[in-house]
Amino acid sequence: MSPLSDFPPATIEAFLCSCAGEWIALRSQFAPLNPSQDDDAWHDSERGEIKVDYLAPACSEAPGGLRVTAPGGTVTTLTFLADGQVLLASSSQETTAGTWQFWPDGTMELGSPWGDGKVSERIWFAKPNLRLRSSLAHRADGKPGRASFSTEIRRVSRPPSQAL
Repeated sequence: MSPLSDFPPATIEAFLCSCAGEWIALRSQFAPLNPSQDDDAWHDSERGEIKVDYLAPACSEAPGGLRVTAPGGTVTTLTFLADGQVLLASSSQETTAGTWQFWPDGTMELGSPWGDGKVSERIWFAKPNLRLRSSLAHRADGKPGRASFSTEIRRVSRPPSQAL
């Protein structure tokens, strides 16, 4: 299935297929200001390239998965299970379990552990080659820990020019 053939994605399978590709990302992170921090320490922005591969499901009931290679070479595999669970396996951590929900408006919501708290992430497509992500981490006491917003543009290659 081509990422452009089903837009906006109407199913979890179409959404995962739409994620496949090479992406140029700009992420802005925000953290609550501690009294000991200077006024400019509450935010940071970084640019990077992300490669996402769609992984076909192991069984017909599961929607499939994604392998994400982030800047620096960290690889995370997300295996989506039919019951709304997602298994996150990273090259730098043990496998953890989270949750996923695909909403009727074409957005994906992921929940995963973050230390003693949790992270809620929402991913959606504004256009077939423009993906947006927002993330909010909550500490165990319920207070926000950090937030981020990412804009990701799919890297596309030009078709070869045709000789006249």
